[in-house]
Parts: sequence; C-alpha cells; structure tokens
Amino acid sequence: MLRLFKARPGLRFNEGPMETHPGQPGTVIRIEDGERVLEQMIWGFPVSLKSKKTGKPLKPKPVNNARFDKLGSFWKRWAVDPGNRCLIPTARYAEAVGDPGRKTETWLSVADQPIFAWAGLWTNSDEWGAVYTGVMTDNAPELRDIHDRSPVILDPQDWETWLHAPLEDLYRFDRPYPADLMTIDRTDRPWFRKAGSPDAQRPLL
Repeated sequence: MLRLFKARPGLRFNEGPMETHPGQPGTVIRIEDGERVLEQMIWGFPVSLKSKKTGKPLKPKPVNNARFDKLGSFWKRWAVDPGNRCLIPTARYAEAVGDPGRKTETWLSVADQPIFAWAGLWTNSDEWGAVYTGVMTDNAPELRDIHDRSPVILDPQDWETWLHAPLEDLYRFDRPYPADLMTIDRTDRPWFRKAGSPDAQRPLL
C-alpha cells in the first residue's frame, strides 16, 4: 500500500488485521504536511444516542458510511476541508443478499485493481481518537439486486482531486462505478452467524 499510494507510514500506523469491521481499526491514506500518510483509525464516526427508557446516553455507535448527497449538509464541516478527506485502501467489500433471516455474503472488488481507493472522510473524535467513514453513492443498475448503494470508488488518476480539490469539484464522483469493471463473488455463507462459531467474525471490508 505504501508503494501503491506513494505514502509514508504515519505515527498512528501499526500493521493490523487484514479484515476491517465497523468500530475497529482500519487503514486510510490522508495528507499531512503535503505528503500522503498511511495511518490506522477507527472505522466509523461515533454517534451517541439517548436511551428511550432512561434518557441517559448510550454507548456510541460507529457511523461507517456517509451519503454523497449529504456532503453539502450533514457532512459538510468535514467534506469542505481537504484536510479531512482520505482514501480508504480496499481489496473487496461485502454486502448481505437474500431474504431476511437467510441473507448470505456477496463480495465485490474491482477487476483490474487488487487494491482500490474508496473515498473517505476522517476526523479526531473525543470518544475514539482518529476515526474515518466511507462515502457512498448509488449503485450501478446491474448491481442493485445486491444493494442500492455502493462505495465511491476512485481510480488512481482521481486520488489527488479527492484529496485536494474544492468540494464543488467532487460531485463528478457521485456516480455508480461501472458494473462491468467489478468482480462479483456470490457465496452461500450466512450473513449472520452464531457468536462463538469459527467464522462468527465476518469481515465487511
């Protein structure tokens, strides 16, 4: 990843697990002092809700996706500042497909990019320190049986634009990534598995 993204290791980098789950450490590329830096952060901006029964704050939950059509409103405070944007190195990601209670894992990847870049935002939080979230857009029509939304996938020639350009120049990335450039791996592995089973920990990214 360091060679691919022409980045240097940051202070917050340790070689961690190859699988990423919401609320757990993941890897991002951000800009620091004009250079690309590879760092680990927690996947998901923390959001704290109050209990309907007691009115007391509940344990924060990770918001791991940011809708592109909300970048100019809810997410604007981060999206407008290039310093709060990042690239999320990704090999593949999973979606739940099927009827409720019988959903199985379907994995998606970019056919000609063993590691691709998912557009992201990052910030420092009081709860978990440095955190990031991935930006989502509409899925290609051919893939909407899998999910109606998908990560914003950036080709290498677009990395600099995402990391540096004004917010108004980013809206051209709010489009489906072509389905014919994706590889689909439909599996029969259950999406939900019992705690304690050998494969209970399901990677999402």
